[in-house]
Amino acid sequence: MASRYHETYEAWRRDPEAFWAEAAAEIDWVKPWDKVFDPSLGGYGRWFAGAQCNTCYNCLDRHVERGRPGQPAIIYDSPITGAQASYTFEETLERVNAMAAILVDHGVARGDRVIIYMPMIPEAVMAMLACARIGAVHSVVFGGFAARELATRIDDATPKAIIAASCGIEPGRVIAYKPLLDAAVEMAVHKPDACFVLQRTQAPAELTRPQDRDLGALMDEALALGRKIECVPVEATDPLYILYTSGTTGQPKGVVRDNGGHMVALKWTMENHYGVEPGEVFWAASDVGWVVGHSYIVYAPLLHGATTVVFEGKPVGTPDAGTFWRVIAEHNVVALFTAPTAFRAIKKEDPEGKLIGDHDLASFRTLFLAGERADPDTLAWAEDKLGVPVVDHWWQTETGWPIVGNPVGLGMLPVKHGSPTVPMPGYDVQVLDDAGHPLPAGTLGNVVVKLPLPPGCLPTLWNAPERFHASYLEDFPGYYKTADAGIMDEDGYLFVMARTDDIINVAGHRLSTGAMEEVLASHKDVAECAVVGISDSLKGQAPCGFVVLKAGVNRPHSEIEKELVALVREKIGPVAAFKLAITVERLPKTRSGKILRATMRQIADGAEYRMPATIDDPAILEEIESALKDRGLAV
Repeated sequence: MASRYHETYEAWRRDPEAFWAEAAAEIDWVKPWDKVFDPSLGGYGRWFAGAQCNTCYNCLDRHVERGRPGQPAIIYDSPITGAQASYTFEETLERVNAMAAILVDHGVARGDRVIIYMPMIPEAVMAMLACARIGAVHSVVFGGFAARELATRIDDATPKAIIAASCGIEPGRVIAYKPLLDAAVEMAVHKPDACFVLQRTQAPAELTRPQDRDLGALMDEALALGRKIECVPVEATDPLYILYTSGTTGQPKGVVRDNGGHMVALKWTMENHYGVEPGEVFWAASDVGWVVGHSYIVYAPLLHGATTVVFEGKPVGTPDAGTFWRVIAEHNVVALFTAPTAFRAIKKEDPEGKLIGDHDLASFRTLFLAGERADPDTLAWAEDKLGVPVVDHWWQTETGWPIVGNPVGLGMLPVKHGSPTVPMPGYDVQVLDDAGHPLPAGTLGNVVVKLPLPPGCLPTLWNAPERFHASYLEDFPGYYKTADAGIMDEDGYLFVMARTDDIINVAGHRLSTGAMEEVLASHKDVAECAVVGISDSLKGQAPCGFVVLKAGVNRPHSEIEKELVALVREKIGPVAAFKLAITVERLPKTRSGKILRATMRQIADGAEYRMPATIDDPAILEEIESALKDRGLAV
């Protein structure tokens, strides 16, 4: 079908307030707004000022009341434990009511904070919704986070209560959460009133502190009594949650998300961007500890009346590189949203895509990729092997929903590999030089968004308005700084090339590491790669490429590395000064799959570095250091 994108984007541009007022009609409001947008509030203005609402009501109650009580709301699939379960909207509402009752019984009220420290289990979703139901502000901390990192979040959010599980389960290991939680509470200055622990059979916890409560036992009791808690009306501009993201100072930044604008934006995206209908099954293969989990495991699908999948597993190793196809086939998933890293891992293990043929993917329509730059080679592989549209899109923890994408629901635009396509309504995306001047098409520069940001984006940082202004609004007055570097082409397509920190200066030339990674990834033997700029006494910085080879590649590494150097020289030119490619077994990543390029650069430069809180496996850093020392670096 012909795309309606251009007319939709122009409708927003002509009258942003009318556009978002129309979108807001999809949400049930306790009280309508006084102003669609009030520019006098907050750092750059606030959406739906004066309105009252409740996010949990819009996710659950209204679907139960209007014909969806028996439709699955949550499908739980855990290849790690072998467990599966399905909860209808009515059953989910019963459990959320029970959890809300427990919180209320322990003094948690509107505006209080609750930290959630859980793995990928249905109760994590229910805990978030229970907080939203009573107007409490949740802050999900990725399960298994180090005690010191959890302690900093406890002190910043000052929670009334913590909801945790006794353990998380990774392939081949069980991670006990309770000792980490106890150590964090011990370190923290702020002490929560209660710690609710859901006991998992793989590693039950000892509940020895006076604040400890057995969440499962309390839930059983509340369910047996049929406890019901009415939804608490909150202001549209009240916070729904705080989600901490890494800060350059080492002190995490608490991204705030409001209630009203968040619902409006997410509900709009499900139909218009993702092309999903109410009643269909949508799967975001992420974790509730990340923004993708908040937006597209929990809130957006449930607001829309779709079914969401809670998956406790990995793209490979649980048990193999075909687990994604099994989940899609068994649960009739119509759209999958995951990180490019997941597909690179699948491609490395099953380069021919043979495991795809073992499953009936008749229901599957669209693959969405986001979270890290999607290299054209991985996109082309996914298109070829799956035979469905592969949609790269780009957004951030701070925005909560896509800044740039290819709107499936409005009709897809032509795909350009390497580009997440075009700005979504609400986002006036521009590319500026360092002095804030617009750059011509095809020129690398700073990607910014003209203020105001649309509904659903962060209005501030938790208890840190000055830091919010300094981090995002100060460098380019009138714009939000994404801290990404990119190019806008003559058709208005954005190419996000790297974080601005990853733009390297080689003998006065500003070069994109993302462009070099594209070239390396195009080599037939390369599964994934990362390029970082390392200190060079002559040129200032020099690029260094780390590559992981596909399974079954038996050629000498030195031979492949020479080919890679020649390939970059051919495709980008001598200006890149690319002379160093290093083969490694693995790349260091966060648990959400982002490659830790800054840490790799610090190791290569021999600089002191802080162990990233989100790192998946710290041992990989030692492997990187060893590989660099073999080349006379990292000394």
